[in-house]
Amino acid sequence: MTEQLIIGLTGGIGSGKSAASEAFENLGVRIIDTDKISHLLTSVNSDCLTTIAHTFGSDIVEKGQLNRGKLRKIIFADEVARNKLENILHPRIRHKVEQALSEANEPYVIVVVPLLVEKKKYEFINRILVIDCDEQVQIDRVKKRNNLSENEVKDIMRTQATRQQRLAVADDVIHNDGNLSSLLEQVERYNKKYTHISSKLKDS
Repeated sequence: MTEQLIIGLTGGIGSGKSAASEAFENLGVRIIDTDKISHLLTSVNSDCLTTIAHTFGSDIVEKGQLNRGKLRKIIFADEVARNKLENILHPRIRHKVEQALSEANEPYVIVVVPLLVEKKKYEFINRILVIDCDEQVQIDRVKKRNNLSENEVKDIMRTQATRQQRLAVADDVIHNDGNLSSLLEQVERYNKKYTHISSKLKDS
């Protein structure tokens, strides 16, 4: 992985990480999404799901499936519970990420990590790309998408890094306040930039 350019894409809930990563993917970029890996790891009858049920109680699983809404309420209300879940999931997610990176041969790879700034557990990432938007835009998007109240969204946001903390560690920033054409233009610009950086890495 030494010659591989690895971009960590992150942002707060509702910032538009999925829209940005999809735009990169449409340009042929390999995307490794830790949220998607997490969902696969907690699929029906998985070992990970069994461990979660043992840890948080069997009623967290209904008809063989994880009740994500119930689990979300538990972990956002209790930091100890949140850390327990992270200790179950993170080593498994990281293993899958490293496996996917070892199979990648594209000029660069994007790893989508929602809590990259908070957890700092992906030291092999070369650059951090933050998807940024106004906090009220985040709230409005999540209320509509997840059918949550404003207070529920704010509770989730309080468990995440602040907008200022994310921007402070960003190497690159995509502004995503809702203009799709602007988002796509920025993605194309960064795609060219990262392709150029990766070619210099390989030449060095």
